[in-house]
Formats: sequence, structure tokens, C-alpha cells
Amino acid sequence: MKRALFFMFALVAALASSSRAQDHAPLKLVATIPLPGLHDGDFDHFAPDIAGHRLFLTGEENEKVVVLDTNANTVIHTMEDIKAPHAILYRPDLKKLFIVEGDASAVRVYDSDNYKPAGEIKVSIDADSIAYDETTHYLYVVNGGREAHTPYSLISVVDTTSMKKLRDIKINSNHVEAIVLEKSGPRLFCNITGLNAIGVMDRDKSSLQATWPLPAGDTQNVAMALDEANHRLFVVTRKPGKLVVLNSDDGKVIADLPAVGFVDDMSYDAKNKRLYLAGDQFVDVFEQKDADRYALLTKIPGGFRAKTAVLVPEFNRYYLAVPHHEKKDAEVRVYEVQP
Repeated sequence: MKRALFFMFALVAALASSSRAQDHAPLKLVATIPLPGLHDGDFDHFAPDIAGHRLFLTGEENEKVVVLDTNANTVIHTMEDIKAPHAILYRPDLKKLFIVEGDASAVRVYDSDNYKPAGEIKVSIDADSIAYDETTHYLYVVNGGREAHTPYSLISVVDTTSMKKLRDIKINSNHVEAIVLEKSGPRLFCNITGLNAIGVMDRDKSSLQATWPLPAGDTQNVAMALDEANHRLFVVTRKPGKLVVLNSDDGKVIADLPAVGFVDDMSYDAKNKRLYLAGDQFVDVFEQKDADRYALLTKIPGGFRAKTAVLVPEFNRYYLAVPHHEKKDAEVRVYEVQP
């Protein structure tokens, strides 16, 4: 009897401990949005409509863009026949969606109210990553390279107001991934994945000013984020899975930490001093103790190739897209960010 009571109390204590751990986890699952009807295939990126309480998700291999209501946590529309959608920009002042469609070799423009086509800007094939300058309304689009069978890639500068391409900037590598812009100056940082390096560009001069190599053995750098206030640039590599922290002034490596593999999206949480890395099977949450010290806070179960995610601070939510796999339907998991 005493032994039975001991195990009962031990079980209650363990459950209570688990409950407290979940309550104090950095991300708390609050909803799951089913996405029925999608076949196997990756998602790529999200884009929020803050005022309209919508979230746009690119179903790259399903050739769809899914529109979510972030209040009701439901699907409200699906845009069909979108040619390998990768990244999205939503301009609320124009009520326009700018969708990078890799297989269409274009940035296609849609009315965000009725989702009908409203124009397009031609770029090279395999257009993918973007960064947006809110001051000039210029959109920087990575395109070309491997699929174009050229030894170089392009970063095209698109004026989203006139809906015209202004110029192409050549990068001497056939593989370029994520790009981020600083707000306090004219620099653009890009993952020159083919060189295992970071490119630093002056947006005003449209030229590469510096190339910073990653630590030896860190390859396939894809995701990128910037903590501009602390002069820190974050890069994630896939082979092996690593979080690399650099000084954004000179490229000096500050930290080099093991991380989940196959990351495509990384979000920096300036309020809570965290980094969220979405990869295969897990979301890694890193704590920024200060500008120079970082530690893995927790690993949150994800899903097969669930590498697409976004932090929306205005909603205090983190969204993770989980693709259809085997008999499991695709879904979007909605997490509340915990202090």
C-alpha cells in the first residue's frame, strides 16, 4: 500500500512538474489550423497583414498561397495556380500582394482584397528570397544562379510603387539565400551560400563592399536575422546545423553553436532576447544572455521538414507550418510567446 501511494505521489509530482514546464516554456501551443487537401511538399515563407489580421503562407510545391485569419485561426482563402511561390510582401497602403513566383520568373502582384492578378515584374528564373526597404519601398529579390545555369546570381531591385525593376546587382556565386537590410544605414547582408560566406553590400552604390567567410566546416548557410541594436548578425548553416553569431560591423565570429538541421526560417525576438530556429522535427529556441553569450533554451517538437515559421510580435504569436507527410495532414501551429 505504501509503495502504491509512493508511486501515486511520484506520478502526481511528475505531472505537476511537466505542467509547470509547459507553462514556463518560451512558446505555448494555443491553436492548430488544419490545411486539408494539400499533398506532400514544402512550404517556404509567411507574410503578415497586421491590421487585417491575416497571414499569408506560400505552399511552394503545392502551387498555392494559403490565407489565414489570425483571430479565428482558420483558412479563409486559397490562391490557386501560383507558380512555385517562395516569398511574399504585403503592402497595406496599396492593398497589394507581391508574390515571388520562382517558376514564373517573376514577382507577381495581386489585389489583396479579391486576390486577382494586378501585374508582374519579370526577373530571372528561381526567384526566391526577398528583403523590403520600407523607406524607399524597394524590394530586393534574389534570383538566377543554379536554375538559370549561370555562375552568378542576381539581386534585383524592384520599385513596388511603380511596379518596375530598377536594376540587377550581380553576385559572383550561383547560390545566394536569405538577405536582410539594416535600417540605420545602407547596408544589405546576404548569405552567399555557394561560397560559405556573408556578403555585405552598400544599397546606395549597389556593390559588394565585403565578403566574410564562415568558420571552417560551417556550410550551406541559408537563414539570416539581424539584431541591429547590438550589432549582431545571426546566420544558420545546414551542414552541420549551426547558429553562427557575427559582429555586424566587422564580421568577427562571436559564437558558433550546434542547432537543429535543415533550418529555413529564423526569427529574432528583440523583446524577449531569443532566437527561434525552425528546422526538421524541432524548433530550437536560443537565449541571448547578452550580445556575446548565447545558449540553447529548449527544443520544441516540430514536424517533418517543418522549416517555415514566422514571429509576429504584434500578435505575440509564433506560427509554424508543418507540411503534409505520409498520412498526416498539413497544418499551421500557433504558439503564444511566453515571457
